[in-house]
Amino acid sequence: MAAGKYDIGYFESDYAENADIKKIEIWYPKELETSGAKYPVVVFVNGTGVAASRYQPVFEHLASWGFIAIGNEDPSTWEGKKADATLSWLLTANEDETSIFYHRVDTDNIGITGHSQGGVGVFSAINETEHKELYRCAVSLSPTQEDMAEALKMPYDSSKTTIPVMILAGAPNDVVSLEGLNDMFKKISADVVIARRSNTDHGQMLYSGDGYVTAWFMWQLQGDEAAEAAFMGENAEILHNSNWQDVMIASSNR
Repeated sequence: MAAGKYDIGYFESDYAENADIKKIEIWYPKELETSGAKYPVVVFVNGTGVAASRYQPVFEHLASWGFIAIGNEDPSTWEGKKADATLSWLLTANEDETSIFYHRVDTDNIGITGHSQGGVGVFSAINETEHKELYRCAVSLSPTQEDMAEALKMPYDSSKTTIPVMILAGAPNDVVSLEGLNDMFKKISADVVIARRSNTDHGQMLYSGDGYVTAWFMWQLQGDEAAEAAFMGENAEILHNSNWQDVMIASSNR
C-alpha cells in the first residue's frame, strides 16, 4: 500500500480519433525520461462515468512501483475496445523517435485492470480485442456479474480467459455476488485468484484492493518473488489477511 521508490512523471495527449477517449493520460517512473530502460505497462479500464482523471492516486501508486500506468476519459468501457485503442497509442509512441516513450515500453509485460463496468471491460479486452495476445495478466475489480451484464447489454464470457487473472470484490454486497465469483472461478481454466474485501462497498473497491493489485502486477510483470508470496503456497499472505474473505486460488494445472 505504501508508495514505491520511483519519482513520478505525467504525460497527456489529446485523442481526436475517438470522442469518448478525449485524451490519453500516462503516469510513469520519472527516470524513464533518461534511463534507457524498458518498463512494464498497466492499462486501466474506467468504471461507468469514472474517467482516469478522477482516480489519479491509483495511477500514481503503480507508477511509483515502476509501471507505465495509462488510461483515458472514456465513460463507457465494457467492450474493452477503447482501452485497447489506448494501448495501441502507446505502442505507436514506443516506435516514435520523438516520443519520451520511444523504446521505453516493455511490450512483453503488459497488464490490464478495471473497476465495475471497467471490470467487464478487462475481460472483453483480454479476450475479444485486437491486442488480446499482448496482455500477460489482468485484475478485474468488482466486475458486473455475468448474467446482470448480459441483461444490461454488455455481455462478457470469463470462461475464455487464458491468462492469469485476479478478481476482487466487496463484501457483503457488490455488483457481483459470491455465487457469481464462484461461477467464474470454476469456469476460468487459467491461473486465478478470487477474494472479497470485508466490510467494503462497491465504490470503495476501486481503491481498497490497491496493495494486492500492485503485488499481482509486480509478480506477473516484474517477476517479484516477494510479491508472488502474497498469493502462492499454503502461507500465501492473502489467505491470512483478516481484511479479506472467501479467498480462492487455483492454478491452470488443476
